[in-house]
Amino acid sequence: MSGCDVKLYALSTCIHCRNTKEFLKSCGVGYECIDVDKLDGDERKAIIEEIKKINPSCSFPTLVIGDKIIVGFREDEIKEALNL
Repeated sequence: MSGCDVKLYALSTCIHCRNTKEFLKSCGVGYECIDVDKLDGDERKAIIEEIKKINPSCSFPTLVIGDKIIVGFREDEIKEALNL
């Protein structure tokens, strides 16, 4: 899996977010992770607006793999999006 950007919007206290991080790591996938609950002020507002554009319910985890959006820890969907 190369040339595909992977970005994870997560909460540091969320078990589903933690499971997603561990799954990506176990697959050897490099990804950018933004723990939204650790952000403050304008930065937090901006990231929440960014999430709402791709996931209007703004729920976590929200995973972006290329142009595919996966909401929640959905191992099969993640594997498919990563071509694993």
